[in-house]
Amino acid sequence: MELFRHTFRVRYAEVDPQAVVFNSRYLEYADLLVSEFYRDRRSHGMPADIEFHVRRAELDYLAPIRADELIEGRLAVTRIGNSSVEKLIALHGAEDGSLRAEIRLVAVHVDLPSGKPERIPDEVRTAFGHGEEGADHG
Repeated sequence: MELFRHTFRVRYAEVDPQAVVFNSRYLEYADLLVSEFYRDRRSHGMPADIEFHVRRAELDYLAPIRADELIEGRLAVTRIGNSSVEKLIALHGAEDGSLRAEIRLVAVHVDLPSGKPERIPDEVRTAFGHGEEGADHG
């Protein structure tokens, strides 16, 4: 399982009066990681027009993230099914490596006009580091 990393800095607008990141921002950080991961994967053969919709998001808050901190996000594709993909995102303090949160996202590849799930194409599976033989059902 290949690990993708992206580092970002917490901005003032993302924190409460105690200088702690608002809970809702963690899913925005997950979205940032997924966007950067997809940008990177396009250089590995993933088509730019592939469409995934989040089906489930689970978030474990483990330690606060504070204003102006550097955060290293780590993303791994943990499972690819027929039409769904599961990603695990871990947010770490970039300076001390401490784990702050884990976010598990399940997304489904959809056909936009119909809104129906579709099989994830082989070139996407390969770009995600999973071949045809590694596909689960679901």
